[in-house]
Amino acid sequence: MKNLYVSLILLAAMLQPGASKAQVAKLNSLSSAEATIYLDFDGHQVQNAAWNNGNPINCLPAPFSSTQINEIFGRVSEDFRPFNLNVTTDAAKFTAAPLNKRMRIVVTPTSSWYPAGVGGVSYVGSFTWGDDTPGFVFTDRLNSHVKYTSECITHESGHTVGLSHQSKYDINCNLLAQYHDGLGSGEISWAPVMGNSYHRNMTGWNDGPTPFGCANTQDNLTIITNINGFGFRADDYTDQMNNNSFSLTGSSFSAAGVITTNSDKDAFKYELTENTNLNFDIKPFNVGGNAGANLDIMVELYKGNTLIRTYSPENSLSVSADTMLNAGTYYFLVSGVGNVNTNDYGSLGSYSIIGFRGALAIHDITLNGTVQKNKHQLKWTITADEPIKEQVIEISFDGINFKPLSTINALNKTFNYTTNQNGNIYYRLKVTSVIDQTAYSNIIALKSTVATEKLFIVSTLIQNDITVNAAENFNYRLMDANGRFIAQGIGLKGTNRIDVSKQSGGLYVLQLMNNNEQQIERIIKQ
Repeated sequence: MKNLYVSLILLAAMLQPGASKAQVAKLNSLSSAEATIYLDFDGHQVQNAAWNNGNPINCLPAPFSSTQINEIFGRVSEDFRPFNLNVTTDAAKFTAAPLNKRMRIVVTPTSSWYPAGVGGVSYVGSFTWGDDTPGFVFTDRLNSHVKYTSECITHESGHTVGLSHQSKYDINCNLLAQYHDGLGSGEISWAPVMGNSYHRNMTGWNDGPTPFGCANTQDNLTIITNINGFGFRADDYTDQMNNNSFSLTGSSFSAAGVITTNSDKDAFKYELTENTNLNFDIKPFNVGGNAGANLDIMVELYKGNTLIRTYSPENSLSVSADTMLNAGTYYFLVSGVGNVNTNDYGSLGSYSIIGFRGALAIHDITLNGTVQKNKHQLKWTITADEPIKEQVIEISFDGINFKPLSTINALNKTFNYTTNQNGNIYYRLKVTSVIDQTAYSNIIALKSTVATEKLFIVSTLIQNDITVNAAENFNYRLMDANGRFIAQGIGLKGTNRIDVSKQSGGLYVLQLMNNNEQQIERIIKQ
């Protein structure tokens, strides 16, 4: 019997009036791999006996820009980085893959054919069925959120390669959550991707309990690599510290690698002919500020065969160092490590190394801030040996995904910002010196309180019609108390009436959306 799994129920689905089709670049995470997961953002006509009673589903394109698609592709590719598998946006790669080693995940706002309340749906084990039964991720139910969509794609793909959900229990084996929602906050917060990973930064594969009991554990990595016709990708660097180690050369150097298993270590050799300062940054894949990283990095620094220092910061997934070293032969041994929120089981993925000899130009950046209602004042100090050529204030509304807010004159050390956003807003400062060294400040969170006005005036106790007074044109969607879709449409500026005379009495939910803002009203029909 085919086993159907759906993704985590989202409590606040958002109406989306339509989808815009961006130009989707042909991206591949490992083009040489035979096994393939195809992320289909283009829209697709699905007719498959396993879905919608075999009736056709006209799936609209995903409502993402090219930049957003690239980020989603990057996040999902990183989740599958340890495996000999290609994540692709190229339909030709999908078609060329063997039938029993490929999966199409349709990313679409077309969800009305499937019961409300889920972000995606797929069949467990369908990757090897050989009949092109796809999985789905519903962007309209994920608020077209890039991170949520990425997590849901990996979650549904995880079902197709044989995985069930992962749950959380207390020490007495009492079920706390069917979908394990993870632990911690900030950069090193963690959750299993087969649980609820929407709100944690470090997400990935796990060996832990399922909804079938706290003793019923699921070893994700073993299942994935044993039943789908593919295994781990080939190791890229030896762990031996000798002449076979990859040599980093020159006054500045760079390299990149992948930690594929929790026993994998990558060795790099570096020769110093004189005493000098050595600076290096080793960072996991990320989409900015270590967001989207699955790998918590540990670096062991050896001189010859002697371990002289271990770098494994408690609150960061990356490693940065500025150290004075004597002449000699040194080795960097890079591996994945656990932290206070998780062990090293799923601390896997790609990383980059950048280093140079000489003094570190930027030593410290300290950012502070004050708040008065919705007005934020930022102040900072910079300690550096070289002049600063660029300062960029970056902003985030979740503390994970940052974007540029303003470029500041290099001589200024303050910035004022008035926001219309309620709740916490996160800031950090990105600084670049004249020798092109880039560094980030600490992250601060400032609260703001903005008086909000309703976008629509709605009659909530009704008999035959719902009256909506609107200042601008809008879209609406009506559902019953169980989230089942009833009607949707377009409203105009002014007074609108939505006919519900044929509906039975009870509670209904009306979603109204205008210019990317949403209002939800509970309607009681007498």
